[in-house]
Amino acid sequence: MFLKGLEKIKKVYFIGIGGVSMSALAKFLSTCGYVVSGSDAQKNEETESLAFYGVKTYIGTDGDRKDIFSADAVVYTDAIPPDHAELLRTRSLKKKLFSRPDLLEIVCKSFPHTVAVAGSHGKTTCTSMCAHVLKSVGVPFTAHIGGEDSAFGNFYSTGREYFVTEACEYKRNLLKIQAEAAVLLNIDRDHMECYQDEEDLLDCFRLYARSAKTAFVCADDEKCVNLGDFATFGIRNSLADYRAIELRAVGERYSFTVEEYGKALCRIRLKAIGKCNVYNALAAFAVMRSFGFNEKEIRRGVESFEAVKRRFERIGAYHGASFICDYAHHPKEIAATVATAKGICKGRLFVVFQPHTYSRTKLLMAEFETVLRQIENLMIYKTFPAREKFDGEGSAETLATRLGNCLYSENVYVLKTWLKKTLREGDMVLFLGAGDIYYAAQYLIKDLR
Repeated sequence: MFLKGLEKIKKVYFIGIGGVSMSALAKFLSTCGYVVSGSDAQKNEETESLAFYGVKTYIGTDGDRKDIFSADAVVYTDAIPPDHAELLRTRSLKKKLFSRPDLLEIVCKSFPHTVAVAGSHGKTTCTSMCAHVLKSVGVPFTAHIGGEDSAFGNFYSTGREYFVTEACEYKRNLLKIQAEAAVLLNIDRDHMECYQDEEDLLDCFRLYARSAKTAFVCADDEKCVNLGDFATFGIRNSLADYRAIELRAVGERYSFTVEEYGKALCRIRLKAIGKCNVYNALAAFAVMRSFGFNEKEIRRGVESFEAVKRRFERIGAYHGASFICDYAHHPKEIAATVATAKGICKGRLFVVFQPHTYSRTKLLMAEFETVLRQIENLMIYKTFPAREKFDGEGSAETLATRLGNCLYSENVYVLKTWLKKTLREGDMVLFLGAGDIYYAAQYLIKDLR
């Protein structure tokens, strides 16, 4: 079943197909009957998973690749530089060209009901929780997830009635999504290279919330509630429409009672670790109630959610010390993850942090310093630049120098030497960052063993 806006297209080529969001869109188009192929700079789990959907993937860049010439349309990700050989070839051939948010906009419009999840933190987890609720309710749905849910991966589909996706504020991409129900979890200064100032960022989120039929914003986030008159969820704010009360925690796994407009509905016990997941679950609960779903079905779905890869994911142990990976790459995310770790760590806590992009590190240098100076055993790992060119003012080495209370590493060997000499039973090692630190940690645990 071809999509409106792509009716005359049969073959689609993706540039940067190995990205989590891009590969999920490629899988979706394949299930709709399109012939899909694409390329990425290197092989990863996503490029390998695409084979199951009949998607052919190429590793490396080749502007003369036959699939580009035969494609009816080409999709590219924002991470692709303007001088990318395949992108230049596409333009020279005057092919139909779609950015990732352009394609996502088309996909959203092909569903009767769309749920979008926005915010500086927690989008992937909340999106996954919404998907689990839809699975529990039993309605036909498709989930486009910006990470790897432990049960669904980054894409899961049982039909074309409900669509749940993440709405990212990078380059105002979230404004492409016309959601029936929109979630706004929180607002922090991030991706500021795309905005004139913080007020410009707030205006973007305000437009996003206003564009939805119903928007749910966090009542405990001052920036969110000041955007306008929207439905709310929260813990501390007693005026929240949906509120989590009577919180209890065992080993950083929280349970709470959901209160809807002052009336207690049900008690939820989360499998996911960390207090931040109370907000994610409450937001998912609130948005799913707007569709008229029963609180028991919603509770069952939320409680069935276990984890997303790289969200406090335990990847192994060495000499009795646990190795945990988390996607935290913003100062507030780091603070929350470290607090969770301290709540369950029986020994000493070691943290390896990889800054993600020079621009973010440069902009938030003071905030990074405030958070990281509180960590006793800290290693700063080389910057993951993503789409950016080197900037010494925002480099990991500059951050390490300014901190002064940490070590600095540019390779896994230094990490191995540091940890092998010091780890003992009960310790915990946190690997934090949105870059390739995850793969470095996986390699390290295998090498140590």
